[in-house]
Amino acid sequence: MNEAFPHDDPIDEIDEGQAMGKAITTAVLEARYRNSFGRAAGYLPRNRKAIDAWQADLVRRAAARTEGHVPSVQALKELLDGDKKLKDLVAQAIDQVPADHKYVKDIDEMLNCLDEITVTAPTFDLDPSSHVAFPMSALFCYMMAMPAGWEAFRDKKFNDALRVILKAWCDFLVHPDSRYVLNDGPNGWLCQAAAEKFKLYEFVIPDPEALYGGFGCFNDFFNRHIKPEFRPNGAHHNPQAVLSPNDGSVVRYLSGVQEDADITLKGQPYSLRQMLNGWAETDRFVGGDVFQTFLSGADYHRWHAPVDGIVRHVETIPGLMFSELQMKDVDTSAGTLSQGYQASVNTRGLVVIESTVPDIGLVCVIPVGITEISSVTITAEEGKRVTRGDEIGYFSYGGSSMCMVFEPGKVEFTVPNNTIDNADNGAPVFVNGQIATARPKTG
Repeated sequence: MNEAFPHDDPIDEIDEGQAMGKAITTAVLEARYRNSFGRAAGYLPRNRKAIDAWQADLVRRAAARTEGHVPSVQALKELLDGDKKLKDLVAQAIDQVPADHKYVKDIDEMLNCLDEITVTAPTFDLDPSSHVAFPMSALFCYMMAMPAGWEAFRDKKFNDALRVILKAWCDFLVHPDSRYVLNDGPNGWLCQAAAEKFKLYEFVIPDPEALYGGFGCFNDFFNRHIKPEFRPNGAHHNPQAVLSPNDGSVVRYLSGVQEDADITLKGQPYSLRQMLNGWAETDRFVGGDVFQTFLSGADYHRWHAPVDGIVRHVETIPGLMFSELQMKDVDTSAGTLSQGYQASVNTRGLVVIESTVPDIGLVCVIPVGITEISSVTITAEEGKRVTRGDEIGYFSYGGSSMCMVFEPGKVEFTVPNNTIDNADNGAPVFVNGQIATARPKTG
């Protein structure tokens, strides 16, 4: 089994009649959408009907393009043309979408839509019922909910080809051409409504009076820096405090985490061997604690060192992007149940810090990219010393989650835990705020 792609099995021949018989109803589609990660994170509209209107408009714009496919989309076309089993599976994912919501009718339309997405920056919409900030998620959201879609988005070749397309879109978002959405118009990210919704007063705006706010590209805006006074460093009050590396909300924390586990179970155990990509010192964390948080679109998307110490290991692990936990029943936790699964299979980073507080030991920070871009940029360097609150990396545009792994018996958490039944109402955490402390020694 490939650790990054746990379901990377050969695609069997598809029985079209059987596959179509597994197509889901509109009611189930609605339920799955209402409880999806993108909707929970605010990247997809609260009202699913807005997806229909958005897809119809995207298909129209894509059809008006006169250029050939961009190179990354052409590469996906050639992959599908040369792999009948994979092409049939992707076609089935499209065909299984209920007819009333099938605006993308075939693979050619899907490819044309991907072309259009790679040269389009996301716009702001104050109305959460219609806001589409993740275009590839919006394009794929119905396919992802289909039986064939679950399999297609776990296929390594298809996933790798989509990663290249995402990289092309990311290249556009770091180009000055993407700045056109950074304006104070009604759909601009610098308008008064956006400023209030995203608390832009907390962030560094390079030049509020200049065109585009002084930002060089869209991604400069997305991963903008926070003003230090809005995230005071909690390290000054307790030398044994463990700080949150990010803004977000608590998904859960668990003790006694296993080295190997079936990550597809509904109870969502964590598999340390998969999460840490088989790192040589994984055994030091066996039986320890995992602390996971979820970042929404409005959160600060840079991460900071949770402990003082020496960086012992840095790694970026390519993985899945549009795969969600396959469950027989609808995941009513708004995609939260999938986040433990995604921490083991998605694109993610590892930053292992050996704390200078002996009672804390090793701490592993695992930023997890979800859906669009899945861009994890680590700025920490192996062998270098970090101090609590130092920046160690950031997410570019895209959904995200954050895990921390601790050695067994080393820390006590000081924020309230969450439960699977209440998984989407976790306590808020803020970068540089205390989330745990070294466990007092007994005896």
